[in-house]
Amino acid sequence: MVPCGSGDDADVYLGTGTMMEALGQYHMFYTGYNPRYETQGRQTISVLHAVSDDLLHWQKIPADTFNSPTDLFDTNDWKDPFFFWNEDAGEFWMLVCTRSKTGPARRRGCTALCTSIDLKHWQVRPEPFYAPGLYNDHDCADLFRMGDWWYLFFSEYSEQVTTRYRMARSLAGPWLTPAVDTCDGRTLYAGKTTGDGANRYLFGWIPTRQGSKDYHPWQFGGNMVIHELRQKADGTLGVRPPQQVLKAFGAERACAFQPGLGKSLITNHAVQLDAPGSLACASAGLLPSSCKIQTTIVYEPDTCGVGLVLRTGGDFESGYYIRLEPAHQRLVFDAWPRCAYYPYMVEHERPLHVQAGKPVQVTIYVDGSLCEVYLDQQVAMSARMYDHPEGEWGFFVQDGGVVFTEIRLATA
Repeated sequence: MVPCGSGDDADVYLGTGTMMEALGQYHMFYTGYNPRYETQGRQTISVLHAVSDDLLHWQKIPADTFNSPTDLFDTNDWKDPFFFWNEDAGEFWMLVCTRSKTGPARRRGCTALCTSIDLKHWQVRPEPFYAPGLYNDHDCADLFRMGDWWYLFFSEYSEQVTTRYRMARSLAGPWLTPAVDTCDGRTLYAGKTTGDGANRYLFGWIPTRQGSKDYHPWQFGGNMVIHELRQKADGTLGVRPPQQVLKAFGAERACAFQPGLGKSLITNHAVQLDAPGSLACASAGLLPSSCKIQTTIVYEPDTCGVGLVLRTGGDFESGYYIRLEPAHQRLVFDAWPRCAYYPYMVEHERPLHVQAGKPVQVTIYVDGSLCEVYLDQQVAMSARMYDHPEGEWGFFVQDGGVVFTEIRLATA
């Protein structure tokens, strides 16, 4: 809705920002970038302002453009403004992603705080809003309140390339780091949130891979994914599929399982696999290119690995394995054949809390190359699947025993 500028404009390239209704108009603050400014000795990145009366027609206000203070923060890293009305302070607050001028070079990432009473003149506070001294940079700051907790989201690309969050009882902090400070894995980036009055949603992109091949380098940008955030009793956040997405896959298909390797017991309502010291599996036939799979898993003590395989051949020697590893308390995404000597695809690992004999609910979405896994409303794990575009799907257990129940396959 707001077009890029040209020539000597500060917003030849546009970046992340925030829009809100305030003071009788819609206001948008966003990132502007002009690489030509560097040769002119000017700051290349700025925060810009635009207004609208109808959300369709926007007027830029170049006079309201402002840069990083040269004495406080990195002058070439001043982006992703997030602004809101702070009722307690009686003023507008804006968070800006930037870098401190001091400290180890790869740990200067911080979130600056600016204040205003008229959305035209902004005062930059000398002390950052959040400066953990952990990451090279902070991207896409986002802040909201849920119940008694405030949540600060940001993305970082120097440690794990993911979206993280912090939590505090007040805007003054302290900002606490939960034991699991991510809602998805390495593949959810630039995550922002929004609410509809009843629920809160986290949305970001799942990156593509170079050349559309497994194991090739990740690219910048991809397809959007949306998680519904769920607040736990201790204030930490879990994630689950949005109800709208669950309902969209409403055309259920029958699942006809066939025994594969090892010992299995297949009924109309369950699949039981037993493989102490070995492997057992059962196939459910061809996997649709776009679908939802749901099941409940109950595994026996000392089970090594258990889960689902997607787009496999009849012998289960190729495809994608979504595997719970109880001993390690983690969920991993694996692929065969592998390209290196790793126990799963690098960067595809999520922590979890499961125990033998206790049901674990799994929901999986497949859409072309995209795969999204939800486990017990605890964690989500996003992945790409390129090298195996089609094949069968089924269940497996490695060195243990398991029963799969409440099995559903549905398409849109």
